[in-house]
Amino acid sequence: MTTPPMEYVEFSVGDIARAKKFYAAIFGWAFTDYGPDYTSFTTGAGMGGGFRSDQPPRPGGPLMVFHVDDLEAASERAKNAGAPIVKDIFAFPGGRRFEFRDPDGYDIAAWKQE
Repeated sequence: MTTPPMEYVEFSVGDIARAKKFYAAIFGWAFTDYGPDYTSFTTGAGMGGGFRSDQPPRPGGPLMVFHVDDLEAASERAKNAGAPIVKDIFAFPGGRRFEFRDPDGYDIAAWKQE
């Protein structure tokens, strides 16, 4: 049996406008609002997701990892957006990545294949 790829993720956030501004600044995501408590986003890599404010944030859980074309630029954008850097850029077999924390406490990673 083939496992289907992950294609959608939802984050509970305290402030949708803040989440949109934060993720747009780092990844350039586009958003579609569906009422005051939900907005969806597209990553441009075949995966989408949403931010919902109808329940409190739930930091933790799996680490979401998003591909970027320029890792150093993405790290700089994260810093400029006020993201605490959890792990600076490091190499691993197949690429490099860094991890940061979003305003609601979620750890997120950006990576580049090399």
